[in-house]
Amino acid sequence: MMIQKVEMEMAGKRLTLETGRVARQADGAVLARYADTVVLATAVGAKVAKPDIDFLPLTVDYQEKAYAAGKIPGGFFKREGRPGEKEVLTCRLIDRPLRPLFPKGYFNETQVIASVLSSDSSNSSDILAITTASCALFLSDIPFDNPVGAVRVGRVDGKLIINPDLSELEKSELNLVIAGTRDAVMMVEAGATGVLEEVMLEAIALGHQEIQKLIQLQVQLRELAGKPKREVPVLEMDSAMVEEISNVCLSKIQEAVLVSNKSERQERLDSLRAEVVEKQGNEDAKKIQQIKIIFKNLEKEEVRQMIIEKGIRADGRGPSEIRPITCEVGVLPRTHGSALFTRGDTQSLAVVTLGTSDDEQRIDALEGESKKTFMLHYNFPPFSVGEARPMRGPGRREIGHGVLAERALKCVVPSKEEFPYTLRIVSDILESNGSSSMATVCGGTLALMDAGVPIKSAVAGIAMGLIKKGEQTVILSDILGLEDHLGDMDFKVTGTAEGVTGLQMDIKIGGIKQEVLKTALEQAREGRLYILQRMKEAIETPRQNLSVHAPRIITLRVKPDKVREVIGPGGKVIRGIIEKTGVKIDIDDSGLISIASVDEKAAQEAVDIVNKITEEVEVGKIYFGKVKKIMDFGAFVEILPNTDGLVHISQLAQHRVKAVTDEVKEGDEFLVKVLEVDRQGKIRLSRKEVTPEETARMRKD
Repeated sequence: MMIQKVEMEMAGKRLTLETGRVARQADGAVLARYADTVVLATAVGAKVAKPDIDFLPLTVDYQEKAYAAGKIPGGFFKREGRPGEKEVLTCRLIDRPLRPLFPKGYFNETQVIASVLSSDSSNSSDILAITTASCALFLSDIPFDNPVGAVRVGRVDGKLIINPDLSELEKSELNLVIAGTRDAVMMVEAGATGVLEEVMLEAIALGHQEIQKLIQLQVQLRELAGKPKREVPVLEMDSAMVEEISNVCLSKIQEAVLVSNKSERQERLDSLRAEVVEKQGNEDAKKIQQIKIIFKNLEKEEVRQMIIEKGIRADGRGPSEIRPITCEVGVLPRTHGSALFTRGDTQSLAVVTLGTSDDEQRIDALEGESKKTFMLHYNFPPFSVGEARPMRGPGRREIGHGVLAERALKCVVPSKEEFPYTLRIVSDILESNGSSSMATVCGGTLALMDAGVPIKSAVAGIAMGLIKKGEQTVILSDILGLEDHLGDMDFKVTGTAEGVTGLQMDIKIGGIKQEVLKTALEQAREGRLYILQRMKEAIETPRQNLSVHAPRIITLRVKPDKVREVIGPGGKVIRGIIEKTGVKIDIDDSGLISIASVDEKAAQEAVDIVNKITEEVEVGKIYFGKVKKIMDFGAFVEILPNTDGLVHISQLAQHRVKAVTDEVKEGDEFLVKVLEVDRQGKIRLSRKEVTPEETARMRKD
């Protein structure tokens, strides 16, 4: 196969897509380069579908090679291990816009792998991986005919930027990833600092405009090196069987989907399906599979028809109506902050823990090392949906939902300088029937306020849905799990009363237009404001005092050259403070000292000791000093730890002193006044300048 390459300019950098040089045994392989970041994407699809399956078994993997950034992996084995958080999230970013674009009836096992081979630590590889994966599928014989492009949009100083580099992202008030086809937006993932809905729409429109160039580039490469596409078998249903099943159970399905309680509704539908399979299946595996598909289609059609024609949802609500909400705070006695947020059949128990700098998360990524002082972890135990299955570590769902909620809250969390704690929120989903990640955002906000964290604003989240039939569209607020499963869109929006802090949108059809997005955002804003009001009824502002069980952290800044005095030779001084008070002390080279303890008195005692060690000598101030050394011309007196000055013989007494030893000896303690600190830091002291009144006052103090 000949090497074929196409290229273009995007955001001032060169982008190239190449095929035919590497990974030639894959069905499709594309090597992409953007500046000095290089990603290889491959696509392989089984030639024959597995029997008895009615879904697309698509697997998407994204892996970052340590050598891409000139690094050797850490750990004992010194090789890449399980995927990190960024890798898991990027797998999801690639999967979500691609999956809906495969044709119906294509059930062959398919795998897409995107590997980062070079990283310039400036340009993100995640968006490049989406476009490259799409191109690999598009060039292959796998039935994928609608290419996808992806860009990142930032906003710095009020200006929208395409594909900002990492330094620009740090200053950006918006971090939006958008993926789409030529005709419509397929996926949006965004974090923001409370931008207006109008700004978000403008950013999405700009991103989709740039995506057109990426799609055209893929089309050019396909014209040079594309393979003929496979035939997809048309899944035909026996019309007689469809009519028969419909006559038997349609009216019962109509009754079942109107049951408001999730468990009861699902039990009735499951029982009805089992009854139909038993009566009509005749133990014929192929026929049973068709019956299940027909039943599923009838259920889907009935739910959607009811919404489109009557404006009635499965639980009886109207399209924009939100389920009943209850908010409770302070629900756990020993935690630092806790809240229970319940919306319909979805419930999040959110718990906040305040930690010290020892609890910061260290991250070693291709882009470099960093620390996280705010973490949100989301757990989805099987009992939350009435299931019994083995407990495992966090999967892609848990990691994705946790990061979405973390992103939504991050912009309102105070900086380390404002609030010197490491913060961890854990959201345990106790019940789930849609929008559990948005319940996590609401519960997380309440728990932060209960913990006394001075957040800038309350944040709420809501999941929006879409039912589209022909030209008719209905946007749904606060969707159920059933509406997520049978609907055409899952659009999660988080924000404060002022603006949006996070977006996540997945489209299950060929995409949606800008007008629908605008309506969905406005309806989401109305729902968000309603939820914020309900949350406000439980707790309006952060508590003024921290929990008695939370550590007290006091920060103070000293001159950098004083750090060594606090640490002492071999760490002797700082160990002594810790042993005496029981506190935790963190010191950085800049002179920032953090002292943490659950015992506030112990923390203050440690602060007093540090202040005494690092205290600067003041001219005119009186100190209680101790004679350290006798000389013919005077005595050296220590007035602060490791700080002494000279009391000249002429300053030892009101009368004339013939010999220093006539007045003082080593070890004597008395009051002295600082007369001068010269340019070299030498301190001149006086004993005779301390008046009787000052002596009396010092003794009283």
